[in-house]
Amino acid sequence: MGTAETRQREQADEPPDPHWQRTVYAVWFAHLLAAIGFSFVMPFLPFFVRDLGVTDDRMVGVWAGAAMTAAGLGLTIFQPIWGALADRYGRKLMLQRAMFGGAIMIALMGLAQNVHQLVVMRLIQGALTGTGTACNTLVASVTPRARLGFTMGVMQTAMIGGNSIGPWLGGAVADSYGYRIPFYVCGVLWAVAGFVVLFGARERFVPPSQCANGNHGLRQVFGGKGLAALLTAFFLAAFAITFVGPIFPLFVERIAGGARAATVTGQLMGVGGLAAGISCLIIGRFSDRLGHRRVLIASTAGSALFSIPHAIVQTLSQLFGLRIAWGLASGGGSPAMNAMIGTSVSPDMYGRAFGLTTSAMCLGFALGPLMGGLMASATGLRWPFVVMGLLQLGTAVVIALYVRPNGAAAPAEQDEAEPTAAK
Repeated sequence: MGTAETRQREQADEPPDPHWQRTVYAVWFAHLLAAIGFSFVMPFLPFFVRDLGVTDDRMVGVWAGAAMTAAGLGLTIFQPIWGALADRYGRKLMLQRAMFGGAIMIALMGLAQNVHQLVVMRLIQGALTGTGTACNTLVASVTPRARLGFTMGVMQTAMIGGNSIGPWLGGAVADSYGYRIPFYVCGVLWAVAGFVVLFGARERFVPPSQCANGNHGLRQVFGGKGLAALLTAFFLAAFAITFVGPIFPLFVERIAGGARAATVTGQLMGVGGLAAGISCLIIGRFSDRLGHRRVLIASTAGSALFSIPHAIVQTLSQLFGLRIAWGLASGGGSPAMNAMIGTSVSPDMYGRAFGLTTSAMCLGFALGPLMGGLMASATGLRWPFVVMGLLQLGTAVVIALYVRPNGAAAPAEQDEAEPTAAK
C-alpha cells in the first residue's frame, strides 16, 4: 500500500473532534435515559393490552406481538432512509429527531383507548425513532477505530443498564399506579435525552462531497453473499431475542403464581440486564484484540445454550439463575456486531451501513414477537424458548460460515484479511 494511500487511511481513522469523549459521554447518558424510559413500559405491554379490553390470554400474547411487530415494521422501512439522511445532513440531527419523535409518540400511547390505537401508535413510533442506531452511528463517527469495540461496549452498557433499571422501576409504578403512567414517564425521559444530545454532543460533520475515505460500503467489504449472510444474521439475532418477548411476562406470571407479576418480571429483566452489562463492558474491550467476529460467534452460541433450558424451569430461583447466565453469555454480541460494521466500512458510509443492518434487525423485531405470540397460543408458553435457542444457534452458524469481512477491521482479524482489503 502506497504512502499517500496509507496517509489517507490514517486520516480516515482519526476522530473528527479531539474532544470526542465528550460526545460519547453525552450520547451514552442520553441512550441510558431512553433505555430506562423504553423499558419502563415495554416489558409490561401484554398487561396493558389486557387493560385495553383483551381478556383471552391467548389473544393477549397475539395482540402484544402485533404491537411489537408494528414498531418493528416502522423501523424496518425507515431506518435505511434515516441512515442515508444522516450521512447527508449529520448524525446528531438524526439522533435528535429520534429522541424527540419518540418522546411524543410514547407519551401518546398512554392515552390509547383500545388495542387498535396502540398498534397504530407503535407503527408511527417505529417510523420516527431508531435511537439505538442513531446513537451508534454518531458515536462511531467520532471514535478512533482502534477504540471502537470498547466504545460500542460502553454504549451497550447504556442500553443494558437502562433495560435493567427501567423494568424494576416500571414494574413497581405499574403495579402501584396502573399501566398508563409509565408511558408518560417514558415520554419525559426521552425528551430529556433529546436535550442532552442537543446541548452535550458535538459533531464536526463533513458533507459527502468533501469526504474522501474510499467509500467502502458493506457490499465492498463483505461481498454479495457475505452481505446477504450478514443481514440474515442480524435478522435471526433480533427474531430470536424477541420471539419470547410478548409471552415472557405471562410466563413469569405463571411461575410466580400471579402475585405482583409486573414487579417480578422487572426484577428478572433487571438482573439479566445487569449481567449482560458487565459482560459487554469486559468483552467489548477484549473484542478489539480477539476479533469482533470471533467474539460475536461465541456470544451468540453461548446465548443459545442458556435459552433452551427456560422451557423446563419450574421455580423463580431457577429462572433468576438462567437469566443471569443468559445475560453473561449474550452481553458481548451486540457491541461486537456493531464494532465489526464500524471498523469495516468507511466513515462516510456509517449511516447507510448501520441503517441497512438495523433494518434487517428491525424486521426480526417485527416478525419475532408476532410469530412467538402465535406459537405460544398454539403450543403453550414453554416451547418458544426452545425455538429461541435454536435460532440463536443458527445465527452463530451463519456468521461462522459466511460472514467474513475482507477489510482489516480489528487487530486480531488483520491477519485474516485479504491483500486487497486496503484498496
